Amino acid sequence: MGKDIQQERQWAVQRFISGESPDAICVSLGRSRTWLYKWADRFLEDSPEWFKSKSRRPLSNPLHTAVEIEEIVKLVRLNLYNQGLFCGDQAISWELEEIGVKPIPSLRTISRILNRHGLTHRRTGVYEPKGKAYPALPASIANQTHQADFVGPRHLKGPVRFYSLNVVDITTGRCAVQPLRSRAGQSIIDGFLAIWKRMGIPDNVQVDNEMSFFGSPLHPRGMGPLIRLCLHHKVELWFIPPAEPWRNGVIEKFNDHYQQKFLNKIVMTTDKELIQASLEFEHKHNRCYRYSKLRGQTPLQALANSNRKLKFPDQQRSVLHPMKKPKAGRYHLIRFIRSDCRLNIFGELFPVPSELQYEYVVATIDVKEQKLKLFLENTKVDEINYQL
Repeated sequence: MGKDIQQERQWAVQRFISGESPDAICVSLGRSRTWLYKWADRFLEDSPEWFKSKSRRPLSNPLHTAVEIEEIVKLVRLNLYNQGLFCGDQAISWELEEIGVKPIPSLRTISRILNRHGLTHRRTGVYEPKGKAYPALPASIANQTHQADFVGPRHLKGPVRFYSLNVVDITTGRCAVQPLRSRAGQSIIDGFLAIWKRMGIPDNVQVDNEMSFFGSPLHPRGMGPLIRLCLHHKVELWFIPPAEPWRNGVIEKFNDHYQQKFLNKIVMTTDKELIQASLEFEHKHNRCYRYSKLRGQTPLQALANSNRKLKFPDQQRSVLHPMKKPKAGRYHLIRFIRSDCRLNIFGELFPVPSELQYEYVVATIDVKEQKLKLFLENTKVDEINYQL
């Protein structure tokens, strides 16, 4: 069909330059005089392919990502990939923010850029970690390790402001989303207890260094509400290194899923609607969402196949803030020791041995012994008195 049209254009122009009447040419071909003159003008441009159609695509698109931004995204992705680090859209977005790029394109835009330039190759074979060893938590059985994080503040279609406490079981992919009106101490306690009553009490909980989770920098040894709650329920609480959100990668990825599939799609105007819709989203995810890491199982199927008996908090007992200081138990901070050889525990600095420079260490606070113990790859390297 395309060749026929091109031949028609060539034949019409040839007849025109041979002196045939434009009206006769147009009537015989069923074309307009404008069409004939257009192709006659193209012929006079002296291009060997004058009879071929030109793209009608606009020369510019104000919504298109700037070429400079695309080049930066490509370079950042290549740099992360060559270092053996996470190099997906979220990791690239964090890196762009770190190096001060503005405006930072959305995750969807970054994904389109990667697809457009074929930068979606994944590593094959066994992953070999590079750089410093990181003390990752175990995740081989259900409820062995939970990752938790806050999303918010967000607003409903009206004056209602809320946060969502999101939790994911690393092993099974089960999630829980608990809307809260604030991140105050009582809300923290109520939120985690509500989630544990649905998911069960985990062995470990991993969180970032948000003040709501550890307490107050004015009282770094005061043990905030979450620390006390975990200690009272024999849960070991772990704080990831500051400014390294990818260490909580599972919950960060889930938060994106929560934003796109829930907050961006469901219209809610009241607290009641928010609570109901949150539970429906949670149940749908756990019942229907299939993970490749689970070989196509849903989170509930993975839980059923784990054969682990879950433990739950007392359904009747209410827990009020402030809770009494626990007398036993442990909580942990993973920290990277820099050139100053200082360990930062919620703003309080401690000198550490020089051999720990540029290493990830686990700082374990033993409540019963009132000790701060430092571990490097499961070997205790130092111990400090730590009066709580």
